[in-house]
Amino acid sequence: MSAVTKASGALKSVDYEVFGRVQGKDDLSYTEEEAKKLGLVGWVKNTSQGTVTGQVQGPEDKVNEMKSWLSKVGSPSSRIDRTNFSNEKEIPKLDFTGFTTRY
Repeated sequence: MSAVTKASGALKSVDYEVFGRVQGKDDLSYTEEEAKKLGLVGWVKNTSQGTVTGQVQGPEDKVNEMKSWLSKVGSPSSRIDRTNFSNEKEIPKLDFTGFTTRY
């Protein structure tokens, strides 16, 4: 276990889907920016159903901060109706090296 993992607790992974008026290039870039600011890895993308979906991984406390941001804050132009989280689990290592927007 690395010193980073020990210092910040368990590593977590969680999938998310955000519902509301959340689509657009700005919404995705704000999500990417927030994840990077928190030191998280994963991805985000628009879906054909009008939602935003993705996965985030990192230290448990930072993942929890991102979950709160995805549920309550979002980009300045978004209106979040609800956010669903799934597949939340502890992971032994990160599956990604950064946070990206997928198209």
